Amino acid sequence: MAEQKSSSPPNVIVFFTDQQRWDSTGVHGNPLELTPNFDRMARQGTHLHTTVTCQPVCGPARSCLQTGMYGTNTGSWRNGIPLRQDLKTLAHCFAEGGYDTGYIGKWHLAANEHVGPVPPEQRGGYDYWLASNLLEFTSDAYDMVMYDNDQQAVKLPGYRVDAQTDAVVRYIDSHQDNPFFLFISYIEPHHQNHLDDYPPPDGYRERYAGRWTPPDLAALGGSSQQHLGGYWGMIKRLDEALGRMIDSLKSLEMLDNTVILYTTDHGCHFKTRNDEYKRSCHEAVCAPAHGHQRPRLHGRWRDSGGDQPRRSAPHAAGRGRSVHPGADGRPVCVAPGQPAGGGLAGGGFYPNQRKSGRAGRAHKALEVRGHRTG
Repeated sequence: MAEQKSSSPPNVIVFFTDQQRWDSTGVHGNPLELTPNFDRMARQGTHLHTTVTCQPVCGPARSCLQTGMYGTNTGSWRNGIPLRQDLKTLAHCFAEGGYDTGYIGKWHLAANEHVGPVPPEQRGGYDYWLASNLLEFTSDAYDMVMYDNDQQAVKLPGYRVDAQTDAVVRYIDSHQDNPFFLFISYIEPHHQNHLDDYPPPDGYRERYAGRWTPPDLAALGGSSQQHLGGYWGMIKRLDEALGRMIDSLKSLEMLDNTVILYTTDHGCHFKTRNDEYKRSCHEAVCAPAHGHQRPRLHGRWRDSGGDQPRRSAPHAAGRGRSVHPGADGRPVCVAPGQPAGGGLAGGGFYPNQRKSGRAGRAHKALEVRGHRTG
């Protein structure tokens, strides 16, 4: 383990949530203190102030992030179209760099007939597997079931976020000797489909109901007053899970050699723009929370030019640099020491965040397919 900490490539963890609005975080002005762990990571690492989803719906957004290509290029331009097996994914890139690869959580990139277990050939090249294709249909808030490498059901005890985080901590603990790339895909704070509700841990809905409503939802209504208490409660538990994961890395002396990327597929407009929660071009659903933390080297952030917190370079409007975490996140698709492959869309945020001042150009891009307007 000492060798890994001192000289090996950094571990890389993607902490991926589902349907999380940009204004759910403290660094974006949410007053409810839901995300102290994310806020700390954003301030100490790199906070991408303005990000734009590639496509505001589950499957296509995931296909973009896994491949660095737009949904119209991957072929997964709407839900239900599986990711093509000839495409190179994050897992393939990191494996080529000598990494162990693991996936825990919601996949949503297999064929529709695979509701729970995903055949090996449709797993995007990941080695370790504990996931469900459509986690919203194989689990509930207190009934967490995913499927292992052998496609066998695994029931995990506890609230769903906690049960999944337990599995994450076990994976980290068992992978101390070789660099790993771990993609953690939570279903929260996505609504529970069969209930049309946002079920938080017991007691959390009451803690946040009626306390604060984002301006767009206050003006437009929708289902926000019914659902915001549960939605905020789910995000609070996610942030607590982030803190648990960071604590586990710290206790194993792995934190200083681990990159953590926190992002989501899209936001949520609570039925204010159409008759559901997403699939629109509005900021509420297209601007997700996003930030990442780089590993430390002798107490200083690697590649940062010092130990000061970094945020993305400002553009003319005086806000953070505008990038989207999927197709424009090309460097995330490349393991350390590996060249960027062809066919990737966008220029990437990592080279630009290493530059000082106003270097680089602002970039916004969005594709919407299978959208709904109302």
